Amino acid sequence: MGDGSDFFSTQTLDWRERLSITVDVMRELSRVDDPQAMYHVYARRMLELFPTSRQISISRRGLNYPDVRITRCSVWGTDVNPWKDPQRLPLINGGLFAELLYGEEPRILDMLDLEPDDPAAPYLDDQQSLIAIPHYDDGDALNMVIATREEAFAFPPERFPDLVWMSNLFGRATQAALLSKKLKAANEASAHEMNMVAQMQQSILPTSLPHIPTLDLAVHYQTSSQAGGDYYDMLPLPKGRWGILIADVSGHGALAAVLMAITHSLTKTYTGPPWPPGLLLSYLNRHLASHYTGAFGSFVTAFYAIYDPDRGTLTYANAGHVPPRLVRCADGTHQALEGKKRLPLGISEREEYPEDVLVLVPGDQVVFCTDGITDAENPDGDSFGSDGLDRALKHCPVGARAMVDDILSELREFTNNAPAKDDRTLLAAKFVSTSSKF
Repeated sequence: MGDGSDFFSTQTLDWRERLSITVDVMRELSRVDDPQAMYHVYARRMLELFPTSRQISISRRGLNYPDVRITRCSVWGTDVNPWKDPQRLPLINGGLFAELLYGEEPRILDMLDLEPDDPAAPYLDDQQSLIAIPHYDDGDALNMVIATREEAFAFPPERFPDLVWMSNLFGRATQAALLSKKLKAANEASAHEMNMVAQMQQSILPTSLPHIPTLDLAVHYQTSSQAGGDYYDMLPLPKGRWGILIADVSGHGALAAVLMAITHSLTKTYTGPPWPPGLLLSYLNRHLASHYTGAFGSFVTAFYAIYDPDRGTLTYANAGHVPPRLVRCADGTHQALEGKKRLPLGISEREEYPEDVLVLVPGDQVVFCTDGITDAENPDGDSFGSDGLDRALKHCPVGARAMVDDILSELREFTNNAPAKDDRTLLAAKFVSTSSKF
């Protein structure tokens, strides 16, 4: 500012001029977000506002009485960042600085008189007046700012409360900036780790769907965050049969992604009988419940169907999952493949999963999905549900890819293109014909 204004002057500035100074300082501070840079801006502007001979910052964070760490000193020849280089900061024991800091109260000393062996003496030589402003953290004065002048009785007490208030607000601002910077770094590290998890997760899912002459297939997979808990797979089985598995881990984020990977690993290591489908679900359930889900209160919903292209049948079992939707294009009927719905995987080790059989008719459309599809809401809070699937498939699209595209188009229109709040997996199958006659 350079106008010779002095915060401690007995000639109070006009309020308009004071407001102008305040706004000017706040504007400059708002342009920086690094704590060290904020300190330098604040220190420079405050020196212009109330010139002092020396400024010293001390701290007892992580220390015990009577230890004191000097974190800043205006007479140092080098600039030390106390947040990045704490090992370079001097540590002293006892004396005036310990008395002030551990006393935890604002102080004005009008006539300094230090013993030569006081650890504070090298920092206060030739100084006569001192103000000590504690900075409180969770109610304790962990830090303190000290300013001095060479003349005695240099700090009028009537202005001191305002300075204590102002200095503490700035101290809180720098702490908030420091925490924000640490949080940003932590978020960036977490995002990087989650990105790696997401890449691993993508590698787990099928890179392509199998070619089955009697069954047209298409899939859509979308996570609500970087990594999700949805899982689908196509499992080749003896006699030309195929297992179609879709699953959804409860919750979101890293835990769901890890449990999804565990479910995939268990599926791939299953060596029991290939059918009926309830055997695989029972195997997954026992292992998840006994080793993985109990400690976290997690579970996995799953629907597993075995497609027999020779007979044109779908034999399925349901572990608490969203029932797939059947649209019979031959007569326009719609049906949910409820089956004998049982508990999700990972809740009770003793749960069993009985099967049901669907005889397919050429033209039949079956949509497997997770609840990220059916539970998606419109602006009024209504769910997309099975009605949304039926609306999208009422014209019996030609081919599985067209089925997926029509459902996603209907979903975008229904939700007003809102971002997904949950993972969305959609597997469409259109039955063409049986591969042989019996």
